[in-house]
Amino acid sequence: MIGLIGFAIIIAAGIALKLPRGGLWGLVIFWWLIAVVTTSPFFLFGNPNPPVLGGNFVGWVMLGPAVATIMGYKALLRKVKSKAAVVPAAAVSTAFRSEELDRYARHIMLREIGGPGQRRLKDARVLVIGAGGLGSSALLYLAAAGVEVIGVIDDDLVDASNLQRQIIHTDQRIGLPKVQSAEVAIKALNPFVEVRPYQRRLTEEIAAELIGDYDLILDGTDNFDTRYLVNRMAVAQGKPLISAAMTQWEGQISLYDPRRGSPCYECVFPTRPAPGLVPSCAEAGVAAPLPGIIGSLMAMEAVKEITGAGEGLRGRMMIFDALYADSRVIKVARRAGCAVCGGLH
Repeated sequence: MIGLIGFAIIIAAGIALKLPRGGLWGLVIFWWLIAVVTTSPFFLFGNPNPPVLGGNFVGWVMLGPAVATIMGYKALLRKVKSKAAVVPAAAVSTAFRSEELDRYARHIMLREIGGPGQRRLKDARVLVIGAGGLGSSALLYLAAAGVEVIGVIDDDLVDASNLQRQIIHTDQRIGLPKVQSAEVAIKALNPFVEVRPYQRRLTEEIAAELIGDYDLILDGTDNFDTRYLVNRMAVAQGKPLISAAMTQWEGQISLYDPRRGSPCYECVFPTRPAPGLVPSCAEAGVAAPLPGIIGSLMAMEAVKEITGAGEGLRGRMMIFDALYADSRVIKVARRAGCAVCGGLH
């Protein structure tokens, strides 16, 4: 009992005298060592007088690490809160509704995103080309992350064969244009985002104006004509492009942005493959979760690109093999004489 009273007196006196935190904890540790030593078997051996501090050796030894763990946790919590406090609460509250603060709390807690990063997501405008397998999960996670304006262009209708992998659509919306189906799902997930559906094919006539209206482009289409068109227009408009592709069990993804030193899509794939060499999902099949994995990676890279968090795939390509649970990242470089981005310096 006397030992515990001693701790209380030391702490109370330290606070009253406004001792430095280090000095106060030094006195506490010193008193704890006295309690441990005076109750140790070595101290008691042959000592006819029992310790006056009370307690026993095991109890005092266990008390030290327990208190240290609690105080360490509190110190870590103070550090995290201090980093979060870098953004004034007033600034965050004026940028978001109270419902949005609760919705995006897990993002705001992240040091790499925080309040400023979430505000950049709120101010971002992202265009997703294709509302199929890759677009499905990319669109849902962009909406969940809080991207304020999401454009989606696709001229196709929802078909029963899509539902094996295109998780943004449902059986009840078979026959509905995919962009409308995607809008329904996105608004159900996050009513605070704006969805801009374009029910048409991306063509030369509209590509430049459409792509120029967005900050970041995600290409999840399954044909090379569209991929090359999107790449040309993204380069011409100076927009970063996240492009991904998949078939059967394997997918790949990279960020193409030659204005920042990375290659464009045509640098890496200068010529179209021969007909039949790279079959589509309709021709070769695809494992159901694979589009979700690659599409989620597209959304993840988009969040990183917008917020500036971590290291993105600019100048690198990730290749994922679902069949053997293997992934690897390779470097890709600009190609001298590229017809699309060769004039950029």
